[in-house]
Amino acid sequence: MTRNLILGALLSSLVLLLAAVSFIWTPFDHAAMNIPAKLQTPSAQHWLGTDHFGRDLMSMIMVGARTSIAVALVAVGIGMGAGVPLGLAAAARKGSWLDELIMRGNDLVFAFPSLVIAILITAVLGAGAVNAIIAIGIFNIPVFARITRGAALSLWEREFILAARVAGKGAARISAEHILPNVMNLLIVQGTIQFSLGILAEAGLSYVGLGAQPPTPSWGRMLAD
Repeated sequence: MTRNLILGALLSSLVLLLAAVSFIWTPFDHAAMNIPAKLQTPSAQHWLGTDHFGRDLMSMIMVGARTSIAVALVAVGIGMGAGVPLGLAAAARKGSWLDELIMRGNDLVFAFPSLVIAILITAVLGAGAVNAIIAIGIFNIPVFARITRGAALSLWEREFILAARVAGKGAARISAEHILPNVMNLLIVQGTIQFSLGILAEAGLSYVGLGAQPPTPSWGRMLAD
């Protein structure tokens, strides 16, 4: 387990490092085409070879990592920013019409595969990285709402919450001051999971031409090409 954890951490750190370095340096211009040098094998000049347009694959992977990470990170931010307040509100009003409305909305989204929903949204809004972020972020909202609600419900019966209610604090204040800090660790863990899924979703959308558009590199578009 420890060895797998270390290996995963090293690989993740490598991807993040490549994305960070790409802001200031890449072996070649990722968009520069060199047809005579197309489909070259790895060499001292082109570390991972070239594609069918003669573009350096190492440079494209580095910049593509930046694109995928940015899309996934913002999409997780959208999911947490909207889903967490919804989950807190549903837990604070357990059994009310608001709770039912939020949870049934979550069930409606979960009734369809996430990638299908993302493809549908980007097909309606149009292809592009921004619309891919919106599509992935929308699916993240019910994930965080359900996680937050489940964790918050167990806390509402705790003694320190009852003490806060006796002290005259309202549901919104209790949720912000007492519930949210106690579920934050769980949300961070779920955020890392959704982040990795967001990278896969962005690659899938780009693979079918609905994600980042040329000349912006994307891992999914690289696979499609």
